[in-house]
Amino acid sequence: MQLCGFLFLAVLILAAGTTEAGKNKKEKGKKGGSECEDWHWGPCTPNSKDCGVGFREGRCNDETRRLKCKVPCNWKKEFGADCKYKFESWGPCDGASGTKARQGTLKKALYNAQCQETIRVTKPCSPKAKPKSKAKKGKGKD
Repeated sequence: MQLCGFLFLAVLILAAGTTEAGKNKKEKGKKGGSECEDWHWGPCTPNSKDCGVGFREGRCNDETRRLKCKVPCNWKKEFGADCKYKFESWGPCDGASGTKARQGTLKKALYNAQCQETIRVTKPCSPKAKPKSKAKKGKGKD
């Protein structure tokens, strides 16, 4: 019975120590110790060209912060990199325009981005399957 009580006490002390360590990590995560909770973030702006590593600026009352961010190089400019959509399958090829389309429904808006609820995107139809090229025959091998 005493062994059981000792184990319970040991677990209790260990749990208390873990909780304190978690609090310290949280406090370290606060840069500048800001108490502001209503941050408004702008879009991620790449350092050069229209994709790659860049910064996002945020404001809360009279405070301003910059976060490092990255715009994927295949992002869709029409709806922005901060709007995440769930897309349907691609539709059939429209012979007149040579494109196919699909619709997306907003799944998540990052950093308070202004996103459309549904979007429609198009892309060129892929050409018919190309015949596989025949492997080259090795020279001097009989």
